[in-house]
Amino acid sequence: MTVDTDSAQGEATTAEPGAAPASRLARVPVLGRVTRWNRWARIVALVGVAGPGLVAANAGNDAAGIATYASAGSQFTYGTLFFMVLVTIALVLVQEMAVRLGAFTGKGLGALIREQFSLRATALALGCLLLANTGLVVSEFAGIGAGFELLGIPKWAIIPPAALLLWGLVLFGSYRYAERIFLVMSLVFFAYPIAMIMGKPHWGVVGKNLVIPHLTGDKAFILLAVALIGTTVSPYMQFYAAAGVVDRGTRTIDYPLIRADAIIGAVFACTISLTIIIATASAIGGTGPLNSAADAAKALQPVAGQSAELLFSLGLIGASALAGAVVPLSASYAIGEAAGVERSVSRSFRDAPFFLSLFTAQILLGAAVAMTPVDVIQLLIGTQVLQGLITPIILVYLLILTNRRSLLGSHANSPRYRIVATVVVVGVALMSTILLVDTVLGWFGLA
Repeated sequence: MTVDTDSAQGEATTAEPGAAPASRLARVPVLGRVTRWNRWARIVALVGVAGPGLVAANAGNDAAGIATYASAGSQFTYGTLFFMVLVTIALVLVQEMAVRLGAFTGKGLGALIREQFSLRATALALGCLLLANTGLVVSEFAGIGAGFELLGIPKWAIIPPAALLLWGLVLFGSYRYAERIFLVMSLVFFAYPIAMIMGKPHWGVVGKNLVIPHLTGDKAFILLAVALIGTTVSPYMQFYAAAGVVDRGTRTIDYPLIRADAIIGAVFACTISLTIIIATASAIGGTGPLNSAADAAKALQPVAGQSAELLFSLGLIGASALAGAVVPLSASYAIGEAAGVERSVSRSFRDAPFFLSLFTAQILLGAAVAMTPVDVIQLLIGTQVLQGLITPIILVYLLILTNRRSLLGSHANSPRYRIVATVVVVGVALMSTILLVDTVLGWFGLA
């Protein structure tokens, strides 16, 4: 598919399964002067278009994310807050680039990597995504089980029906229907700001740590920092965000609202992440790593009362359920795009057998492994460290694609945007490299 960026009459030269109509390629109109009435019209339109960006960003606050943020608060109290502000900026940039690619090309990230890079490069990108997603799908169902165990319900009684419910949601619904359900699931995240306020943190100390850098070269801090990057700027989120824009049939004239959805979603998700860190820090800050989800919930009881465990468990269940559908969908989208086959939640099993079979296989695998006696917290944090190591690879692909004027024309990254995005990618890659080198040296007893 090619884009004529110098004309408002751009057309698609080729049609591909799951691709958007040619009308999406029209130039985005310049927004006129803001009046009181069109300001309200835009707010209404923004609510209506909210979807891929918000869902993708919120899915990052999954079971693994909650475990990582809670561990940040228990290990370093408020010491990671400034670092999370930097991570928020990174997520905003990355999410915006992902939805821009989907909006102006009518293709997902998997399809674009296949078209713009070699077969080996495509295999590397998809291999990294599958490696990271395999552990994530298991962790999501483990998170659902852990959340219900906090409420006294054994995981063997809840994981199978939860897997069946998520599977049915995708296979028997349309994209619009599934997206609405995902957005409703996002409401559970308001449990954490409530828990934070009930925890009565030291707001002066919180504010200070939000604006003053507090970075150390300690191995434990670096490990957790990489995990924070991995859970916040997860590779699957970029694949889902771009593919979601295409699957919902978004037009390029909707790009200003799609961009706002991506930015607001990223800021909202990171704000929730900060509240989890603050809530845990105010209760058990400085006590060390967490050993279980129950420890994190029960630790909040002295400051937040008996409702703390309920709030924590509800947030854990809802977040895990949301990501339990989004994570396998992102891999199915990416591989379906790379293979050039039909891929859409709105299609039936007969129309998109490869796409939906891959989604089904991931759900089955994740639920089955989560039923085994795994160490949930260690699995969740370990998965995020793996995500942190893989994230720079996917971000490099994303950066190169959004820099190419041959692909996006005038909508490619501007020189200033390119510099900032490059700094973000290099920073993430540097931290991941430090962790990788330290790990390898540790194998030989040198670290």
